[in-house]
Amino acid sequence: MALLFNSIGILGVLSCLLAFFLLQIGKLRSDHVNYSALNLLGSIGILISLIYQWNLSAFLMEVTWGLLSFYGVVRYYQKRLKTP
Repeated sequence: MALLFNSIGILGVLSCLLAFFLLQIGKLRSDHVNYSALNLLGSIGILISLIYQWNLSAFLMEVTWGLLSFYGVVRYYQKRLKTP
């Protein structure tokens, strides 16, 4: 069971790191939905891993990270709906 939760958490970390790396090398823009989606998926993965190995500070960080990423996804689609 630990292996499953740790694997999900590692995939979450890789997703967040990939988003940041792609942003840094100019392959992804911070206002694009893919950036926020990768961060949101990463945050969810890390939160799932915290079910097995609880850590309050990591939980608070990932909830905040996830909410901000979700906001970015919503904002992207709101802008898209307004654009003719």
